[in-house]
Amino acid sequence: MEIRGRNARRWSATPVLALTAALLVSLLGPADARAAQTAPAGPERPARESGAVYSYEDAIRESVWVDTGIDGDEDGRTDRVAVDIVRPREAALAGRDIPVIMDASPYYSCCGRGNENQKKTYDADGDPLGFPLYYDNYFVPRGYAFVAVDLAGTNRSDGCVDVGGRSDVQSAKAVIDWLNGRARAYGSRTGTQGVRADWTTGATGMIGKSYDGTVANGVAATGVEGLRTIVPIGAISSWYDYYFAQGAPLYDSGPDWLSDYVESPEARSRCRAVQRRLVEGAPRTGDWTGLWTERDHVKDARSVRASVFAVHGMQDLNVRTKHLGQWWDALASAGVERKIWLSQTGHVDPFDFRRAEWVTTLHRWFDHYLLGYDNGVDREPMADVERAPGRWSTDRVWPPSGTATTLRPGTGDVPGVGTLGTAPARPGATETFTDDPRQGETDWATDIDRPTPAKAGFTTRPLSRDLRLSGSATVTVTATPSTTSAHLSAVLVDLGPDTIRDYGAAGEGITTLTERTCWGASTASDSSCYRETAPRTADVGHTVFSRGWADLGTAGSPGRGRPLTPGTPYTLTIRLAASDHVVPAGHRLALIIGGTDRNLIDPPSTTPTLALDLARTAARLPLVGGPDALARATTGPAPSLGTAPESRPSGVVVPHRIPPIPGDRT
Repeated sequence: MEIRGRNARRWSATPVLALTAALLVSLLGPADARAAQTAPAGPERPARESGAVYSYEDAIRESVWVDTGIDGDEDGRTDRVAVDIVRPREAALAGRDIPVIMDASPYYSCCGRGNENQKKTYDADGDPLGFPLYYDNYFVPRGYAFVAVDLAGTNRSDGCVDVGGRSDVQSAKAVIDWLNGRARAYGSRTGTQGVRADWTTGATGMIGKSYDGTVANGVAATGVEGLRTIVPIGAISSWYDYYFAQGAPLYDSGPDWLSDYVESPEARSRCRAVQRRLVEGAPRTGDWTGLWTERDHVKDARSVRASVFAVHGMQDLNVRTKHLGQWWDALASAGVERKIWLSQTGHVDPFDFRRAEWVTTLHRWFDHYLLGYDNGVDREPMADVERAPGRWSTDRVWPPSGTATTLRPGTGDVPGVGTLGTAPARPGATETFTDDPRQGETDWATDIDRPTPAKAGFTTRPLSRDLRLSGSATVTVTATPSTTSAHLSAVLVDLGPDTIRDYGAAGEGITTLTERTCWGASTASDSSCYRETAPRTADVGHTVFSRGWADLGTAGSPGRGRPLTPGTPYTLTIRLAASDHVVPAGHRLALIIGGTDRNLIDPPSTTPTLALDLARTAARLPLVGGPDALARATTGPAPSLGTAPESRPSGVVVPHRIPPIPGDRT
């Protein structure tokens, strides 16, 4: 027997159509009712924007359980995931099919969503009352359904959390299949009454920050029909790169810890076998295994059929921007329609650093890709980049082409304080440093002009013109270790005073205020009003704007670390995180190479001293304008900064070890 969903009424089409006009007028008023009955677009007057013409108070709120087709918890029956839905009642009365905005998440009961850590709420019968975030409040009155999916093993769903694996991805993909008539759903977790999604066009847009956005990436990489667009915010593109940087561990835990953290208590007790496989498949050696292949979405970018609106904080030290860079480049190669916002924040949602512009842009994006409105959003500049706190610029295409420029380190007047330019170092030139896990990038950059034992630093002369770096960089090093293990860090630094977002502080670049603004309609159980934010800034003497780390033991065998032979040189290319940064005239550009970057990677098992062969070390940087721009910026007089170097403040400090997602540093 087919039913329409838990707590949903069964509507008869014939009398409904006769009553539609009168009902809409009574609920919405004459003008809005006429708009609600008008077709979304037509050849003579194409629609440009969906209006808030439906009642949020009277919206249908229901739950269904979608069959994923897999038995992750091995209990002998296929897993069902809980799906909470809110959609406009008037559209159902009129028989008008509507598109879907979906956020599939493991956080709805364990951790909460957004800056105010909202969780789902239910009434005494278990029917949904409150949906986290503003998507429902804002978009349901505009003719969308909002669908909040509990990933397998979380909240009210069956199955187990497998941290980016088949179960995670299938949790959301199965819902899209159901919305498009290709999967089954039921009115309860164990019931037999089927539920059809006969109220939707099937057109779906997925959105979410962090883990949620990662699931959106994974589902898009399946090429599932019906997924029209995704909006991944601070999202992972390859789970290996979340836990390791070319073999160097980024955390002292693996995916088993995260699975245990987000699973429901019930799932935790039944999912020990999955936990064990996560431990066995993700060894702390950093070796690439089949577990990581399954969780690598970059390799499947060619299958993506949805458009992608990516958002990332360039100072996100939780989900580093390497994820954004490699995903973005793979999507470009596959010809996927794309748009991007890059902020100066850490792991922060755009609703909390550029609220009004974000909601307006997201509205237009969904209207275009889910409702088919020709509003021009697809023809606008591809990229918005934050240049200073609250100050943004646009790029027609991102990143610009023709940027690859090779810079080389050279020796200076004192050990460890070298030069950075286009000329190669003389054969045999070296710099030596000893790994000190007590220090990190802030210490190295603060001491850039002093010979200190834990780093080797190389700088340009003060620039005569601004120099922009846009995209991803690599640094190839040839290093000879003194012990059997070594980790390397390479960072790019803007040396000069500036005011930036304080991404190392609580809030990661924002301060949450007491005032609230409202974004959509509200009910007594679900408010659309959220606390405003403001930039949290810091005055600094330098800015680290791109980073990369690696285990030197992977030099000869990427994906599998090997013990080093002391006294033997190894050549390794370190891939740095994507960024977009302007080094102003008067500042210097620096490359620093060190060992353990405190709080950002784990130290090796030994304490190596490393000798860099400067003639065989080089940085390939994305300089806008290429070598000619570098030549112009490093000739001619540079403007005076007006501040003595010794009086400048240091840079932003990462105050403590960053926990794996979902633990935002607040």
